[in-house]
Amino acid sequence: MPGTVWFVGAGPGDPELLTVKGRDLIARAGAILFAGSLVNEAATRWAPAGCAIADSKDMTLQQMGRWLVAQAQQHETVVRLQTGDPALYGTLIEVVQALDAAGVPLAVVPGVSSAMASAAAAVESFTLPEVTQSVIFTRVEGRTPMPPGESLAELARHRCTLCIFLSITLLHKVEHGLREAGWPEDAPVLVVHKASWPGEERIVRGTLHDIKQRCRDAGIVSQAMIIASPTLGARDWPELAKSKLYDATFSHRFRRASLVPGEPS
Repeated sequence: MPGTVWFVGAGPGDPELLTVKGRDLIARAGAILFAGSLVNEAATRWAPAGCAIADSKDMTLQQMGRWLVAQAQQHETVVRLQTGDPALYGTLIEVVQALDAAGVPLAVVPGVSSAMASAAAAVESFTLPEVTQSVIFTRVEGRTPMPPGESLAELARHRCTLCIFLSITLLHKVEHGLREAGWPEDAPVLVVHKASWPGEERIVRGTLHDIKQRCRDAGIVSQAMIIASPTLGARDWPELAKSKLYDATFSHRFRRASLVPGEPS
């Protein structure tokens, strides 16, 4: 029987944001294929001596599949390190099909998305009571077309949080989509370059009106998350609608509400 190929989410960049399970798989892997154009090579530092490590940045999809199949014939544990989480904007299904065809067992380990790392870097929340309770992960159309009904303008009309992947070089299209959806010029926009990468992370804050110029001035042209949300900047708001979960007047199965706000029940 061939070994198992594990698709491991390498997280956003900081190798310490790998899950414990992912790190342990790397530590016993006989072979590792990592996406060098996006994954910090430091994530392979736990690999054992003699581990075969290859970078997939100059491989085709077919070459990746053949490499993983060949390594699974030789090793019990093979790791494919993918940026962020394997389920988001990766080649998971395409490569899985090649492994299925070859009869190679596989499994997936989730990872921290760059969207989550960007919110953490900027100390922002995607959701706030009575502001928005929904988050959309999307991108704008480039060489990969968007399916019908998924243009940024159509999605942005919901006025919820938008995490826009793979679109920093298409910031003009992001601006156009938000304006078409009716977002005001002073709507806050956050851009985080290489979220969590030690020594390389940069945070740019602006508005729909000026975010493109601010990113241009900062020289940010790759590996950046764009977040547009009505929740941005809430840390400085003088008033916030508070969560009911921790409201003293709100009962749930772990706590009985008090009759007077602020007093213990």
